[in-house]
Amino acid sequence: MIKLRFLFILLLLPAVMTGCSFAFGQSADARARKLVHEMTLDEKVEELHGIRDASHYRYVPGIPRLGIPGLRVANGPAGVGPAGDHPQLSATALPAPISLAASWDVKAASLYGEIIGKEARDLAYGLLEGPDVNIMRVPQNGRTFEAYGEDPYLTSEIAVQVIEGIQSQHVIANVKHYDANNQESDRFRVNEIVGERALHEIYLPAFKAAVTQARVGSLMCAYPRVNGVYNCENDLLLKHILKTRWRFNGFVTSDFGATHSTVASALAGLDLEMPTGVYFGDRLKAAVQSGRVPISVIDDKLVRRFRTMMELGVFDHPPERAPIPAKQDGAIALRLAEDGMVLLKNRGGLLPLNPAQLHSIAVIGPYAEAAMTGGGGSSRVIPLYTVSPMQGITERAGPYVTVSFADGAEISLAAAMARAADVALVMVGDHETEGRDHSLSLSGNQDQLIEAVAAANPRTVVVLKTGSAVLMPWIDRVPAILEAWYPGEEDGNAVAAVLFGDVDPSGRLPLTFPKSLADLPASTPAQYPGIDDVAHYSEGIFIGYRHYDARNIEPLFPFGYGLSYTKFTFTHLTITPNSASASAPGVTVDVNVTNSGERPGSEVVELYVGIPSRPGVPEPPKQLERFEKLQLGPGQTGHAHFVLGARAFAYWNTHTHGWTVAPDVYPIMVGASSSDIRLQGKVRLSP
Repeated sequence: MIKLRFLFILLLLPAVMTGCSFAFGQSADARARKLVHEMTLDEKVEELHGIRDASHYRYVPGIPRLGIPGLRVANGPAGVGPAGDHPQLSATALPAPISLAASWDVKAASLYGEIIGKEARDLAYGLLEGPDVNIMRVPQNGRTFEAYGEDPYLTSEIAVQVIEGIQSQHVIANVKHYDANNQESDRFRVNEIVGERALHEIYLPAFKAAVTQARVGSLMCAYPRVNGVYNCENDLLLKHILKTRWRFNGFVTSDFGATHSTVASALAGLDLEMPTGVYFGDRLKAAVQSGRVPISVIDDKLVRRFRTMMELGVFDHPPERAPIPAKQDGAIALRLAEDGMVLLKNRGGLLPLNPAQLHSIAVIGPYAEAAMTGGGGSSRVIPLYTVSPMQGITERAGPYVTVSFADGAEISLAAAMARAADVALVMVGDHETEGRDHSLSLSGNQDQLIEAVAAANPRTVVVLKTGSAVLMPWIDRVPAILEAWYPGEEDGNAVAAVLFGDVDPSGRLPLTFPKSLADLPASTPAQYPGIDDVAHYSEGIFIGYRHYDARNIEPLFPFGYGLSYTKFTFTHLTITPNSASASAPGVTVDVNVTNSGERPGSEVVELYVGIPSRPGVPEPPKQLERFEKLQLGPGQTGHAHFVLGARAFAYWNTHTHGWTVAPDVYPIMVGASSSDIRLQGKVRLSP
């Protein structure tokens, strides 16, 4: 319906561009080239950077003489965020992107993108800075909440759908931050030493999927240096990999202030400096006049942007303000928040709560009063409205259940309230933000608060509102734990729906929760945050569950993990054929999943491939290659069908600088998490 709405609008709009003589029937590429041909050098330079003045920020000016519209830019990984408007305009605060990844739901990802894209257009923005597809190398990263977790395949699948959703609304998506923007500590100057194999197997795949599958219109180069070269002047990353190997047809913008040169950045492939023209203003004009930057390079940058704007409808029909349907979009935000919640523990079946069996509920903690709408920094959304946890719990519990509240500042008071209640709900969390990394320990007195409440009431439920993994020294003393992430503006209703069983907790972890900091893949100062502004990615491809599996380290909760209010049985694994060619495997994997419980629910079928290690090429025991989310009623059996091509069995060969599939026997594993493999088989790939 959303897509049809805007398609209909575009069909009704007149096919006339004021002040421009270029025929509408021409291809976008031809139109863009003719337009650039008519521009003066001053006009060209003016279009290669943003401006900032009393009226504009996050804005690239237009040229009325040629009918070139201005381009208004907004941030947008979690909803329409900061832009050039003061005060910031309100939009739907969706659940954090990490929650979307926890849904393992590609349909939800598409809807997520559509909502953001539609609202960006409603607020008159033509480019949306998102999604953020940086892999979670360290869970301490202050922007973990803003992306999709630790696995490149899961991140890629979610990102593609989000991008397609955004661009279906005739808004340009801006995938970021290219590349290896994996920590906030020293982000403006850190030099990340990353091996070729880790780059291609871990940190580049989501960007490649954004380009080759989703056809993203723009890409943002990041602050850090990769192997000694700043991202926005990195010839290998921008020119050779992005624009040559992947054939990226869109344009590259800089992160704000991430440009460090004129000639090097221009020649490497940066197309638009943001937010202003420190290097791509007068300095770039001088570089062109002196011959250091060919005019053909300038023209290519402009053609890329104008062509993209034309193809996505931003050029001929610049977005105009329209009212946001707050209730309609809020209902979708609620569904998305519910979809991503992960039930981590449920000893004795404490959840779901039954209000008919309760007289009183104590709602306790610093995250129990106000809705946790999202993280801080450039992705912060000003919500159209909010539903607090107390509102949601009180309304869902009904008039016959007394709901009391304590913020937990006074632990003795909170414990007394918990002792007097039938059930205690302790809502704790963190507040991640761009610009700084964070501890995995809950701040302040939150750990002590949980301990005290659990001691006072054995029926204690901990609701986590975090953007990343968290350490849990109290885990053995509480019977139930729900990871709600940052639920967005519908926080209270979404948490209540899951706690009371109106919806099944169908989320699964998109990142591993460690037992201790010593267990992390990057656990030395040289790895993170780095020494003397140099961070060595010496763990290579062994991040996340790859690391835990390879080192036989038991995590607190594994990647892909999540409980349900029902049970699922996996049967009838079929791998066809069981022997195939390494050059074109064409392997299909089929499995049945039955809801063997008494409640409706959803299960994520996770398929992992074991790539055998070989001399000089160590491999983890398993790597995620496919997944599917099945919604099943009691007793219902669903079927998952997967097709595995050569890429699912390949490793990056540093000798040939390409993907290689070696003849060997490859284990095929299907299960409910990286540590819960239910069925196994194998396929032999021959030369």
